[in-house]
Amino acid sequence: MGDLLPKGHHLRTIVFDLDGTLADTAGDLIAAANAALVQLGHAPQLVMGSDDATAFAGGRAMLRLAAERLGIADAEGLADTGYQPLLDAYGAEIDTHTTLYPGTLAAIDRLRAQGHATGICTNKPEGLAVTLIARLGLTDRFPVLIGADTLPTRKPDPAPLAETIARLGGASDRAVLIGDTITDRKTAAALGVPCVLVTFGPNGRAVAELEPEALLDHYDELDAVLDRLLP
Repeated sequence: MGDLLPKGHHLRTIVFDLDGTLADTAGDLIAAANAALVQLGHAPQLVMGSDDATAFAGGRAMLRLAAERLGIADAEGLADTGYQPLLDAYGAEIDTHTTLYPGTLAAIDRLRAQGHATGICTNKPEGLAVTLIARLGLTDRFPVLIGADTLPTRKPDPAPLAETIARLGGASDRAVLIGDTITDRKTAAALGVPCVLVTFGPNGRAVAELEPEALLDHYDELDAVLDRLLP
């Protein structure tokens, strides 16, 4: 009879960041930032390709960089004024340039076929994140999504990650966070779960300096990485 009991405690909960981890969203984020700048009477300041790392740091980070390039001393003021126009522009053109990283869908489908739980914990506003994963055909693959405004706090506070794991029915001692930035590294460390950082984002293998528990060079290697971290 024992062999017939569910083995849920052996299963893993795999939580993914969204931007820069599952999908390359930089092009659409940068286009939205430039659209917001134009709306405020400024020339576009961000460049697709060279400013991708800033894009993955968020809308305010892009606007702060634009302020620096424009010689505007009050960078936070521009970030505050431009943030909503940026979100509006992004919502209108959310998937023009965005693509999933190679192997993403196959890796998620393998995990789910094995009975593991998959969710998203992102600092993108929840509404935009839900829209984007629908456009990318990911909705059914991620039954739980926690965004920047789902809870009172966002990453690197550990609460959103803990809530994602809890809503998936998982436990932190059988969970892992896959991300691409120091924010994800700090979030995972705060909750005491392993962190895997992808190396195919704009920072490349420089993320190794953040000393995550593992690096991921391609989604084809995800199963082997997880076997090592959560045997």
